[in-house]
Amino acid sequence: MSPAVRPGRALAQLVLMEPPATVGAKPGGRIAQLDLQFNPASLRLQKTTEWRRSPSRMAEESALPEFVGSGPRTLSLEVFLDATATHDNSVERAVDKLMKACVPTPASLGRKKPASPWVRFEWGTARTTSFYGVVTSLSATYSLFDVDGKPLRATCALSIEEASVDAQGQNPTSGARTARSTHTVVAGDSLPLLAWREYGDAAAWREIAEANDIDDPLALVPGTELVVPALRGAGAEEE
Repeated sequence: MSPAVRPGRALAQLVLMEPPATVGAKPGGRIAQLDLQFNPASLRLQKTTEWRRSPSRMAEESALPEFVGSGPRTLSLEVFLDATATHDNSVERAVDKLMKACVPTPASLGRKKPASPWVRFEWGTARTTSFYGVVTSLSATYSLFDVDGKPLRATCALSIEEASVDAQGQNPTSGARTARSTHTVVAGDSLPLLAWREYGDAAAWREIAEANDIDDPLALVPGTELVVPALRGAGAEEE
C-alpha cells in the first residue's frame, strides 16, 4: 500500500448506495461513504468474453469461434487499515463498515426483495474503475494485534462486479429524465464533480442544478440532499 495521502492528493473512497427497487433502475440514495485511509497501490480491472466453438471432425482444422457475449467488468483492490494512530485503536469498526456491503439493506428487506448495497469505487477523475457494482467477495487479514488481542492493522481484499451497463461518457443532454436518485453533499463536493461521477461529463452539472434550483454550482452545504436526475441516452451511439 501507498504511504499516507499527502495534502492535495485525491482520496479514494467507496460509496454504498441503496440497491434499485426494480430491474434496470438506477441505485437509490447513498447509504454510506467510506473514505479510504490509504490510496490503493494497485487496481486490477478484468473483463471476460464468452465464445462457443463446435467440435471439428477434421483433426487439422479448427472450427471458427462464435461470440456468445461479454461479461461484466470486475475491479479487485486491497484496502489497508491502520488503527495505531486512531482514537478507538481498533480496525474492527472499519472492517464492519466494509462488511455492510455484503448484507441486505433494511430497505430491501422491507420490500421483501433482499439485496446488498450497490457499490462505486471513486478516485478523483478516474473513469474506467468507477462504475456501479456489487461486492462479490471480501476478506480481511489482520496483521498486528494489541496485548489484549485487539486487531490494529488489517488488509481487506475485495472484488466489485459491474451491475450496470450504462454507456460511459455519454452526453446526458441527449437523454431524458426517466428516474431519479439522491446524493447527500459532503465536504469538497461540487456539482461539476458530482456530474462527472454520475454522467462521466463534468459539464452536465446544469442538469443537477436545474433539478435542485441551484444558482452557484460550487457553493454546496454539507448535509444537503440533492436530487440527481438519471439520464438515459436516446440518441445515436457514439462513433
